[in-house]
Amino acid sequence: MRDAGLTERAKAARKAPTPAEQTLWFALRAERFAGVKFHRQKVIGPYIADFASNVPKVVVELDGNLHGETAVYDAERTAYLTHAGYRVVRFTNADVIHNLNGVLRILEDVVHDPLSQPSPPRGRGL
Repeated sequence: MRDAGLTERAKAARKAPTPAEQTLWFALRAERFAGVKFHRQKVIGPYIADFASNVPKVVVELDGNLHGETAVYDAERTAYLTHAGYRVVRFTNADVIHNLNGVLRILEDVVHDPLSQPSPPRGRGL
């Protein structure tokens, strides 16, 4: 995978998956979650999405302050991904670790009807 043009932040994130990312990855790749193929750490422009599918265009991001304060970076990345036509859904690492089934239910709804489901606010909706 090419690293040219990636932000330094994206390169760092790519090298350090969290236990929550690994847990969600195992769930997403199990027989193509909800009939959709997700890619892990997919390069989209200058950013790396934690998980992304091309059809439908959905990005799943996990937040957990792994790299310190993320508000500005997340806003820029979300704006870029949204402009590129992706639906961005965010969860915290704690959401995945403590309520994986709830996360998967929300994702299944988003995957089947990505335009009518709002992204859950950070740490809420489960």
